[in-house]
Amino acid sequence: QEDMWDYTRTISHGKSARKVEKKRFELISSAQSALSTAKKAKGFNGNTRYRDSVVSYFRMIDIVLREDYGKILNMEEISEQSYDLMEAYMMAKALASDKLTLASEMIGKEHRLFAKENNITIIEDESELGKKMDIANLVYDHYNSVYLIFFKSYKQELYLLEAMNSNDVSAIEQNRNALLETVEEGLSNIDTITKYKGDPIMINATKELLKFYQNEAEKNVDIFLNYLDKTEKFNKIKEAFDQIKEKNRTQEDVDQFNNGVNEMNAAVTEYNAMNEKANEEREELINQWNKSSEKFTSSHVPKGK
Repeated sequence: QEDMWDYTRTISHGKSARKVEKKRFELISSAQSALSTAKKAKGFNGNTRYRDSVVSYFRMIDIVLREDYGKILNMEEISEQSYDLMEAYMMAKALASDKLTLASEMIGKEHRLFAKENNITIIEDESELGKKMDIANLVYDHYNSVYLIFFKSYKQELYLLEAMNSNDVSAIEQNRNALLETVEEGLSNIDTITKYKGDPIMINATKELLKFYQNEAEKNVDIFLNYLDKTEKFNKIKEAFDQIKEKNRTQEDVDQFNNGVNEMNAAVTEYNAMNEKANEEREELINQWNKSSEKFTSSHVPKGK
């Protein structure tokens, strides 16, 4: 249980399952050895119920480590490709954790029953490890709920940025509207999440990011579209102007060209300033979110075994 706690705590947040894959195989080997030993144990006074429950416990541990965490390992590699994949990945981790909790509760119940039937006094019914696991589950439940709200808009913003890099106006408008929808949904949902022990650090960091995404979709995209529009218009004016021989150009032609240059330069200057500011703010807010989430888990997840 101590080794399982150490493993699940490690991959719940911070380290990827891939980085601690060696630990999983060590646990599988350990669980198989314990299962083999338990199977050979004789019943006490002819009663094998407690022995059988221990066997069932290690069988469940073996299944979760092999199958559930094996799937989690594969899902981890593609989890960031979309919100749906990330949600499925988080749910798979939660389901694996629930199975381990149920197995632990089952063996604990049988342990207490065996003690009662054989007049054994259990000095400490709830172990320190059990307490730590219960606390950690609550902490990660909070973390996962906030993370999914953050990730949905984070991913949608990436789609918007890709459309902007491609200068695809139709895709830009589509993804801008989608981002505004996810932000509105996120701001609404995050207000329903209860602060864990009154700690608002992750919720506040997420709100700040959502507000940035909202401003980006509402205002920054307009500046970018104006830049595209002015650039396209200037290119048409320049093409037409270049086709007129210099001796045949009128003052009106020259003024139209100069006005196009001025409008495009103004749009470029506005866009560059906006883009530089947005990139700096985005990086700062993402870093702040990561620091906040790390501080939250470090503050509330019990340390050690």
